[in-house]
Amino acid sequence: MKVVILAGGLGSRISEETDTKPKPMIEIGGKPILWHIMKIFSAHGLNEFIICCGYKGYIIKEYFLNYFHHSSDFTIDLKNGEKEIHNKNSEQWKITLIDTGLNSGTGGRLLFLKDYLKEDFCMTYGDGLGSINIGNLIKKHKESKLLATVTAVKPPGRFGSLALFNGKVKNFIEKPEGDNTWINGGFFVFSPKIIKYIETTSEPLEARPLQKLAIDGQLGAYKHSGFWQPMDTLRDKNNLQKLWNSDSPPWKVW
Repeated sequence: MKVVILAGGLGSRISEETDTKPKPMIEIGGKPILWHIMKIFSAHGLNEFIICCGYKGYIIKEYFLNYFHHSSDFTIDLKNGEKEIHNKNSEQWKITLIDTGLNSGTGGRLLFLKDYLKEDFCMTYGDGLGSINIGNLIKKHKESKLLATVTAVKPPGRFGSLALFNGKVKNFIEKPEGDNTWINGGFFVFSPKIIKYIETTSEPLEARPLQKLAIDGQLGAYKHSGFWQPMDTLRDKNNLQKLWNSDSPPWKVW
C-alpha cells in the first residue's frame, strides 16, 4: 500500500522556521519531521511513498536525492573521484516526489496523483506525529468496506485550567486533556474512488470532499487514544524536540 504525504503547504503559523524551508523539513532531533512520519509508516511495513511538494519543494527533492550520502560514511579521493562507502545507513524506501503546485488545497493535491493511485492508499499531512497503529488503521478500513477512514484523536490541552469558586482557585491543572471531542488526526486510508469527490485543485480536503463522504455514509473512523501531536507552532516544535530528547519519544515505534 502506498503512502501519500501532503508536504506542499506554506506553514505560515511557524514562519520562524518556514522562511527558509518547507514545514515538513523542520527538524526534530536532527531529522526532518517528514523523516519521522515516514519511519512510523515504515515500522508497519509501508515503504512506498508519494510526497506532494509545493512551497520550496526543491529542498525536499534535494534532501532525498542526496539521502544516501548524507546517511553514510565514506572516503572520497578528490584526485580521481573514487569513493569508498564505509557503511550504508539507508532506508528501504521508494519515494515519488510530485510538484502539486504552490497554492493547491489539501484535496486538490490529490488530483495531481490520480494516475498514481489505483488501489487503496494511506494519506497523512507532513506535520503531525503519533503512536498510531497503522496496521490496525488499515484493518479497520478494510473491514468497513467504506471509501475512507479517518483517525479520530482527542487533542491535547494547550493551556492550564483553573477551577474558580468565590474568587478563589479551587483546582489547578497545568496541562488538561482536551474537551473530550474527537477531531481529525490526519492519518487516513482512502480508496482511489475518493478522487471523484474533489472538483478543483484549490479545494481543501477537509471541506466539501470529506463532508460529502460523511453525508454519503462513506467515512469511517478509527479511534486512537494514544499520543498525537501536530506541529503547528514553534511551541509545538519545541515540545516535540523535548519529547525526542527523553528516553522514549512516544511516536518512535521503530
